[in-house]
Amino acid sequence: MDELEKIRKRKMGELIRKSEEDKMETEIEVNDNSFNEMVVEQSKKVPIVVDFWATWCMPCLMLSPALERFAEEYKGKFILAKVNVDEARTAAQKYGIMSIPNVKMFKDGKVADEFIGAIPESQVKEWLDKNLE
Repeated sequence: MDELEKIRKRKMGELIRKSEEDKMETEIEVNDNSFNEMVVEQSKKVPIVVDFWATWCMPCLMLSPALERFAEEYKGKFILAKVNVDEARTAAQKYGIMSIPNVKMFKDGKVADEFIGAIPESQVKEWLDKNLE
């Protein structure tokens, strides 16, 4: 009975961990009011990849699916924060967004790296791998 109880506890622990992993957000919407808390502060725990974009920006719409796919694929290694520059003008201005798409990786509360423009998916992956080492 003692061995059976150990197995039950171990299995229960595995289920709880799996459940917590499944709950982890991979993508969040951020605005001026939530930027500091959800990007700057959260980046002190986990890297945050911020996608500054707009609904009218065709290159943004081309890049977005790759970023979203990588956020799922790399689940837990970073969180993708989507910032619509038309709705978050203060954040866009603060971080010098002049062209979109503009993607910045925040670590430890500050910008660690960035790229501008709709780059090929393979280059996005290389950029993520380099910055998530």
